[in-house]
Amino acid sequence: MRAICSPQPSFADLALQAQGLALDATLRTIATLLEEQPGLLDLVHDDLQRGLRSPRTGRTGLTAEQVLRTFILQRIKNWDLRELRERTADGYTLRIFTGFFSAPVPRHDALHRAFTRLTPDTLRALNDLVIRWAVAQGLEDGKKLRADTTVVETNVHYPTDSTLLWDGVRVLTRLVGKLRATVPDLAVGFVNRTRSARRRMQEIQRLTPTQRQDQQVPKYRALITIATAVVQAARAVVAAAETTPGAEPVAAAQCAALREEINTYCDRTERVLEQARRRVLDGESVPNAEKLFSIFEPHTDLIKRGKAQKPVEFGHKVFLAESGRGLITDYRVLDGNPVDETQVAPMLDRHRELFATPLDLGAMDRGFFSPLAVRACEAAGVAVECIPQRGGRKTPERAAYEKSRPFRAGQRFRAGIEGRISVLFRGRGMKRCLLHGRERFELFVGAAVLANNLLLLAELVQRRAARRRRPAA
Repeated sequence: MRAICSPQPSFADLALQAQGLALDATLRTIATLLEEQPGLLDLVHDDLQRGLRSPRTGRTGLTAEQVLRTFILQRIKNWDLRELRERTADGYTLRIFTGFFSAPVPRHDALHRAFTRLTPDTLRALNDLVIRWAVAQGLEDGKKLRADTTVVETNVHYPTDSTLLWDGVRVLTRLVGKLRATVPDLAVGFVNRTRSARRRMQEIQRLTPTQRQDQQVPKYRALITIATAVVQAARAVVAAAETTPGAEPVAAAQCAALREEINTYCDRTERVLEQARRRVLDGESVPNAEKLFSIFEPHTDLIKRGKAQKPVEFGHKVFLAESGRGLITDYRVLDGNPVDETQVAPMLDRHRELFATPLDLGAMDRGFFSPLAVRACEAAGVAVECIPQRGGRKTPERAAYEKSRPFRAGQRFRAGIEGRISVLFRGRGMKRCLLHGRERFELFVGAAVLANNLLLLAELVQRRAARRRRPAA
């Protein structure tokens, strides 16, 4: 059974707090903000109970308050799960913030299971509640908005067809070995071809440009033949395991899970085989939308943004909109590599949902410019539309408008979002997502945004309190 709030502190906890042990100003402010928003815990509690047959019975697990606060602490400090557990267990003030007090802190794997129960929709709802709280407290008026896109990488190596085929061969071989250990009476054999596949992959990787002209196609044909044989043999083993009488229920469940995983990786390896045949053997130019860039993270997109240092990036494009006070009011994980101009109208609709007043300033870079984007700003009542025109001949009116003082001031304001992206990358760990799957990718981005907004709100609250304490001159 999972409770919503953490248990009450013991007398020993109260005695330690009476000796002066207390949270620092930032964590204390964030804790106060979370206490004033009971709806946050309800959302987390619903996710923790999602899919459970009898959520009110069984062993007591982590409470919604403990999960939410520990989840926020991890992104604020940018710690991995092991460091998060160790520092929380060693530091009493962190125990106070997370709600564990003198109770044992769970292992890192228990924290991981609790965190992955959360959904991207819950993180988005949590961010909405935080923004609305800031508006109600007068900390944000929503008069200014700046937007940009960036790329968050997935945890993949640089993909080539040869390395992807090698990934498929070694993973299928390992999984088939586990399946044969679970069901030892299989009548179908399986040949381990990892050594020959690795050699062919390494030979392709080491080809010089001159050698590649004559030797690439034969070596790829050999690697494709090996990978095809491995996929066919793996499917034969799965078919034999389905017809073999099962033993005990636990072994039967493990066998079913392994069969499903093998079929998944067989499908992905066949996609790589198809694109390798089309690209290398047939000389066809395969569109990026039809390519698979990782058999482990198949949702990965190839992003080209024209950056000199990183001409090609593998991950997802992320849209961010930031208010004048630095709060991220809108974020979206985009599919593929859409042009930035298509994000202007959804951004303005999102702003209209959160704030009742229209924008005084909407600042973006030239990638967001289009006649439709400009008309969307005009229809939304944006006083100063600050998007430089991209390409084409500017009309005299447009040229004069972009030279005006409000427009140039808006572009200086727009540059601030580059610093916010840098803070999210370096301080909140949003540069590279180590979690598996598209849903957890969105959860990872939402956690970084939530931590950023809470830290910023804590700073704004402390500044306001300091101004109120300041004596009159």
